[in-house]
Amino acid sequence: MSGASQKFGHWTQDKIYMASANAGYSVENILVEGRHFTDGETLKAIMGIEKHDPLFAYDLADIQIKIEKLSWVKTARVERRLPDTIYVHLEERVPMALWQRNKRLSLIDTEGKVVTDHKLERFKDLVIVVGEKAPEEATKFLQILDAEPEVLNRVEAITYVSNRRWNLKLKNGVTVKLPEDEMSLALRRLSVTQDKENIMDKDIEVIDVREHDRIIVQTKPGAVQEYQDSYSQVNATSGGQI
Repeated sequence: MSGASQKFGHWTQDKIYMASANAGYSVENILVEGRHFTDGETLKAIMGIEKHDPLFAYDLADIQIKIEKLSWVKTARVERRLPDTIYVHLEERVPMALWQRNKRLSLIDTEGKVVTDHKLERFKDLVIVVGEKAPEEATKFLQILDAEPEVLNRVEAITYVSNRRWNLKLKNGVTVKLPEDEMSLALRRLSVTQDKENIMDKDIEVIDVREHDRIIVQTKPGAVQEYQDSYSQVNATSGGQI
């Protein structure tokens, strides 16, 4: 009897859905806003809603939970809009950088979460982040770096060294060593020196700005040169490790 009762309940519910659809409450439109990276076919498959289906036949809370499991989706909102529309609003994750780990790249968002490791070609211009714990700290550091576009525009990769400070790898191969503290000041000094001396465009290997009163430059053999900035004398060395 309980089985029969359940079947009768489903039958009754289906009849109500069909009656509502016949009264004009059927799905004619599925409106999705905020989708930039989420795959449309995947989203459609997860929702499982077809045109002309009864508008009230779906558990929208369950659909929302399923959508929020997609890697690109941070939050989702699913609503019925009478008489004939299912509305979906997506807040997608914001791509921030490419994280290099074990010689593989993954896309991370502004919270340091891995979004995907597939079809990364369209994100090739993003900064590469290196280091086991780098994603957790990269957002804060990139905000600091963003304040110095003269430097940022030259950066190809950033490496989190010993889980306490950052190195920059410039597009021309130059390494910039930053201090653990007062990174903003170090980057400002580097930017000012670039304005005056084009230091980042010189034939050098390493620019060390970890000292608060000087910038040490490691040049390629035979290219020793001294540079001036508005803060202090810039010391140059040839060969060896700084």
